[in-house]
Amino acid sequence: MIPLRDSTPSKHFPLVTVFLIAVNLYIFYYETQLGPGIENLFYTFGLIPIHYSNYQMPGGGYYSFLTSMFLHGNWMHVIGNMWILWLFGDNVEDHMGKGRFLLFYLLCGIAAGFTHVLVNPASTVPVVGASGAVAGVMGAYFVMFRNAKVLTFVPPLFLLNIPAWIYLGFWVLSQLWSGATGLIAADGGGQIAFWAHIGGFLTGMLIYRFFLRSQKEYSN
Repeated sequence: MIPLRDSTPSKHFPLVTVFLIAVNLYIFYYETQLGPGIENLFYTFGLIPIHYSNYQMPGGGYYSFLTSMFLHGNWMHVIGNMWILWLFGDNVEDHMGKGRFLLFYLLCGIAAGFTHVLVNPASTVPVVGASGAVAGVMGAYFVMFRNAKVLTFVPPLFLLNIPAWIYLGFWVLSQLWSGATGLIAADGGGQIAFWAHIGGFLTGMLIYRFFLRSQKEYSN
């Protein structure tokens, strides 16, 4: 299912959402210029769980919990994440304000990274992507705009207006199922960090209320 648009209008221009999208796209463009050097970039700035579970932290300490969320593996990876951020981020930012939304986004991404490390402590594979942070935005949207409608393309032919709580609920259940089957298969979910998505989503649901601006601030 591919979400196309939601039914919730924004009152303010989503400056931080646009900024995050622009930064991610610029960094991905930089990645495409590296050729084989991209592997070194991922191992330097990606999140490698065993570095933290075995106390083998790189020289910069915990920086990769932050830097990893601005790297992506391919065009589909970055476009998918940025599209979802654009679709749901504007409304969440609208009710938080710029600075608080940026902090919220980063905290959700960091929490997603810690979740991945906890579930896959022995992994030596660098994890990259904004998916955990974006999942946090989805978690906030799930609670804040549960009755909104999401126009969704269901291949090959169908367009459906699905309540946001159904669309996002189905998404998080699919991540939970994939993460659980990955654990059973002893591969932690393969190449996709499903538990990071779940960690980000739940974090967004739990902490969003601490970032909301007052009604007076929202009205200005």
